[in-house]
Amino acid sequence: MTTYQKMSLSRPKDQAVIAGVCAALARRFGMKPTTVRILFLLSCLLPGPQFVAYIVLWALIPKA
Repeated sequence: MTTYQKMSLSRPKDQAVIAGVCAALARRFGMKPTTVRILFLLSCLLPGPQFVAYIVLWALIPKA
């Protein structure tokens, strides 16, 4: 994987569970998608706009 491919932010079709947002963020930061999904679910226990942020990222991050 080249540096540009790692740096680009796009939602992969092959690793998407709901919309591919967590998979895109995991690929961008060099993490496993499962780790990012677990962190997102744990963050939902805290008060805040996590679901709104997910929907906004879904709209902003292009498909691969």
